[in-house]
Amino acid sequence: MAKTSVVDWKTITDFVTDAFVGYGIPREDAEICADILLEADKRGIESHGVNRFKPIYLDRIKDGIQNPVTNFEIVKETPTTAVIDGHDGMGQVIGYKSMRMAIDKAKEYGMGMVVVRNSCHYGIAGYYPDMACKEGCIGITGTNARPSVAPTFGVEGMFGTNPLTIGIPTDEEFNFLIDCATSITQNGKIEYYERIGEDVHPGTVIGQDGSPVEGDSGEALRMIRQGTAALTTLGGIGEALGGYKGYGYAMAIELLSAVLQDGNYGKMLDGKDENGNKAPYHLGHFFIAIDTNHFLGEDLCRKKAGEIIRKVRNSKKMPGAERIYSAGEKEYLIRLSRRDGVPINESVQKEITAVRDELGLTQYKFPWEA
Repeated sequence: MAKTSVVDWKTITDFVTDAFVGYGIPREDAEICADILLEADKRGIESHGVNRFKPIYLDRIKDGIQNPVTNFEIVKETPTTAVIDGHDGMGQVIGYKSMRMAIDKAKEYGMGMVVVRNSCHYGIAGYYPDMACKEGCIGITGTNARPSVAPTFGVEGMFGTNPLTIGIPTDEEFNFLIDCATSITQNGKIEYYERIGEDVHPGTVIGQDGSPVEGDSGEALRMIRQGTAALTTLGGIGEALGGYKGYGYAMAIELLSAVLQDGNYGKMLDGKDENGNKAPYHLGHFFIAIDTNHFLGEDLCRKKAGEIIRKVRNSKKMPGAERIYSAGEKEYLIRLSRRDGVPINESVQKEITAVRDELGLTQYKFPWEA
């Protein structure tokens, strides 16, 4: 396993923000991007935090396939809905503004939905429903992604990992928040496994012969990129364990991320032009906010939601199990354990040092340089 060093939150937040600014992102937008990026690390979701800071965001800006200045265009708007064109700007900025718009609509009319086309990777999906929960709303979001997941009985990547993410406010220290891909694992997790030297997990990747791909995560990732392997949907290969359910949910997210906003889908999202050169991804998202005060009230919603999840957590446990968790609880506990800062592995340390030196941000010194 790769060695890690812990960087305190202020240092890493300031550095990531300054680096984003150095790459042409306006400071206010850079602060949004940094907050969403590092929120992943605070929750223990390393696949979407600083591990992706350079390769997913900075490199794409440098390659000219993502715009550092975000043009947030309202294509159509009604009191409860909106269609947004992100013009390949920063996905986090587009996501933040879209969910903010959905919440504002919900507060006034009870429900709000905003759909987006021509966006980029927007970070952890769970950030956006959590925005809604903090204001007494139920929040829902989903996004399509580059095609890397095979349908049931297929071996070709036809749609993305397509997360379905729902947040419901509770009366506990944390809200109910389910944030997961409709595939068993996601590209970012395999990228993380490659960085730390961990093999791909059995059953998560299928080869063109229909057999599971096992062993080296880096090789599995290259096969997925080359189209000679694909991720599997929730439930795994075939129908025996319900792989068709993950396939169905993935397709639902694909549809909601494209049909209302006339967005791109499937193979159109592979980040390549007709000549095989790098091109913008043109992703689609959707954001829904439901204001609990337009029903029977936030207090009742929080109390009832808390009551339900506590009943489930207090149910009979399997032998050897210490506890039953509810969605969002483990991330909350990790947040408490990471008050001192973010653990950064050796591979990402090198990237951060290189970005610092490239931008001349000499005010930053990191623990691994001691």
